[in-house]
Amino acid sequence: MTVLARRVYVAVVGPGADANPAPELLELASEIGRGLAAAGAVTVCGGLGGTMEAVSRGAQENGGVCVGLLPGTERSEGNRQLSIALPTGLGQARNSLVVQASDVVIAVGEGYGTLSEIALALRVGKHVVALRTWELGSGHERMHVAANAADAVRIALERA
Repeated sequence: MTVLARRVYVAVVGPGADANPAPELLELASEIGRGLAAAGAVTVCGGLGGTMEAVSRGAQENGGVCVGLLPGTERSEGNRQLSIALPTGLGQARNSLVVQASDVVIAVGEGYGTLSEIALALRVGKHVVALRTWELGSGHERMHVAANAADAVRIALERA
């Protein structure tokens, strides 16, 4: 897959470490990060642990860029896999920044923050690719269900 002349920014949202995401969910997030990096896309996430760290790791493993928009005021709060850590001081309100900074959103897993990011993305007219996440928006023209990580990356790049 190739990305058009401009770089595509894809937000990957999912439960943090405090939600104790299952290992298979973390592997899916890591695969998504690797796939986005291979396509030359910039990955955007919330910058902490759990699925955010897994997608960051996947992007880094494939030479990609992952930007973390952190809830706190300290850059050191970000996971070690990030290419760029940006403290916002906004707490959960940074979810809106994660969505706004992206062209399309991939949602993995069912955290409540993930739910808010899905809603924010749909509200502002962005496409959301769903992989093992909340079942909502069925029939919504901007909600797309992916079968696996590679499918999620493909759909996201097509919709960006």
